[in-house]
Amino acid sequence: MGRGKIMIKRIENDTARQVTFCKRRGGLLKKACELSVMCDAEIALIVFSPRGRVYEFANNDIKSTIEKYKRIKSDESSTNFTPQEINAQYYQEEAKKLRQQINIRQNSNRHLKGEGLDSLNINELKKLETKLERAISRIRSKKHDMILEETESLQNRELVLEHTNTILRSKIAENEKVQQHLVDQTNEGYRVIEAYLARSALQLNIGGPLEGTPTPAPAPYSPYPNKSLHIW
Repeated sequence: MGRGKIMIKRIENDTARQVTFCKRRGGLLKKACELSVMCDAEIALIVFSPRGRVYEFANNDIKSTIEKYKRIKSDESSTNFTPQEINAQYYQEEAKKLRQQINIRQNSNRHLKGEGLDSLNINELKKLETKLERAISRIRSKKHDMILEETESLQNRELVLEHTNTILRSKIAENEKVQQHLVDQTNEGYRVIEAYLARSALQLNIGGPLEGTPTPAPAPYSPYPNKSLHIW
């Protein structure tokens, strides 16, 4: 069920009135903050509780905003400006504040570089020294973290390279074993062939004439039988 419409009137009960004030005050401050962020509006909000406590919100210096409001209202009451003139005056003041902020930033950067220090007093120099020490501490911390990250990365890379090197050495050793096995098999084949050739040569020498013995010439053919006289 949806919430019913609330009648806007004074709450008689003190406790309920205080609870409603706390809730509505928080919502009002939240809306003011959202409006300043989303619309880039300059807002100064002041709330006085029934008990006299002050609650305020300002996205800029509240005093300067109030002075600005007084000045604009005073100018409006003294002279009748057109809306265009009021807007022009507003933008001129905004440009003036931006120029002041730029000058402050530029002077701060010059001081950080060690320039223009003659215009600073002792307290300002101490503040500048503290700011520089904090900056140096943050820079050293960041550099230390980066060195640690780089060292860890190099160590991990070293481990990967060592693992890869171990694998390559294992493959090289395995290839060398395979090549040595092939060489051994080839040499064994050569020895078998040589032994076979040696046995073949030995058999040929045993079955044929001795080496260096002349082979007798065949007898000449004669048509007459051999009738040599035999004496007994």
